[in-house]
Amino acid sequence: MARTVQQLFDLTGQVALVTGGSRGLGLQMAHALGEAGARIMLSSRKAEDLEVSVAELKSAGIDAQYIAADCAKEEDIRRLAEETVARMGPIDILINNAGASWGAPAEEHPIAAWDKVMNLNVRGYFILSQHVANLCMIPRQKGRIVNIASIAGLAGNPADMETIAYNTSKGAVVNFTRALAGEWGEHGITVNAICPGFFPTKMANGLIEKLGADKMAQGAPMRRLGDDEDLKGLTLLYASAAGKHITGQWLAVDGGVSAIIHG
Repeated sequence: MARTVQQLFDLTGQVALVTGGSRGLGLQMAHALGEAGARIMLSSRKAEDLEVSVAELKSAGIDAQYIAADCAKEEDIRRLAEETVARMGPIDILINNAGASWGAPAEEHPIAAWDKVMNLNVRGYFILSQHVANLCMIPRQKGRIVNIASIAGLAGNPADMETIAYNTSKGAVVNFTRALAGEWGEHGITVNAICPGFFPTKMANGLIEKLGADKMAQGAPMRRLGDDEDLKGLTLLYASAAGKHITGQWLAVDGGVSAIIHG
């Protein structure tokens, strides 16, 4: 018998690991998963930020814990996966969201900054996905991986944006998602990507201030930036049984910006 819509979206009892989860988009996605019944493990580099975020989730009735880890470091990544399993049980849902950006003209972009962005935004996603899959998902023949890319990974930028490393890394995340989905579908693992547009987050605020929030909003068909609800629906679709036949896909959540610029 087919499940109801409520049953398909229900995550009760599942374990979700959310990186970059102490604020912004990561915390929004953690709320979405927790509100659907998942138990949440949040991770970011700073324990003090995580304490505040976990308290916020708990005040909303969500079962949440945290582990401070740097997802640019392989030893931290492996510790994060193993400690999550030890404390909460096998990981059902992995949200790869930890990320970094850097603004500089391409001809002056520091190599060390390029490496920093690539190590966190691409290498870190791969290592954590590999470790979680080997620990939990492949042995159990099921799992959901959601990679946070960006509309910046779908095309180039206007000259005044100057984020060559970030754009390159997010383009890599889109194809990493496709390639991983192709390999791991036989294990019952779905791998999908979300490509957010501009949201007022700590990472994006510098660029938003530079270009002007009102001007950026007017450049979107919906005439606004993203808010603290706009990623919830897609996150839950990708993470739940409702999305069990969706894999290797990306979807922009950007108020229509990519449709008119890249369409």
